Amino acid sequence: MKELDQEKAIHLLNTIMEFELAGVVRYTHYSLMVTGPNRIPIVDFFKAQANESLLHAQQVGEILTGLEGHPSLRIAPMEETYKHTVRDILEESLNHEKKALELYKSLLETVNDASIYLEEFARTMIGQEELHNIEIKKMLRDFSGSAV
Repeated sequence: MKELDQEKAIHLLNTIMEFELAGVVRYTHYSLMVTGPNRIPIVDFFKAQANESLLHAQQVGEILTGLEGHPSLRIAPMEETYKHTVRDILEESLNHEKKALELYKSLLETVNDASIYLEEFARTMIGQEELHNIEIKKMLRDFSGSAV
């Protein structure tokens, strides 16, 4: 086992926490902007995503403080496109989920062979983010007529 680069892990965990907190805001906003005949299930989906982002931020924050880090009070920057069709919102969501996947993969690279617990946490989160990517791609299929 190699030694954990604690400083790098703390920095990355803070970045992830800020990103997950931005997800809370992003998905809450999306849930408010959905209109149309399929509104209810899509709003429920986005509310669930917001709740899950909050849970992820809290989990990351617990690990951060366990490593003697100090959780950031910031959220990651978010762009407001003012495009609120369901397709636009889903495409933005997919981009957000892809970035989350990249961050958790970076965490895995950082903690690999240094902490079994952090490796398993990162792998679990990667699995969840991959599932989100799959789900959103499936939701987008109706708009394109083919796989995204």
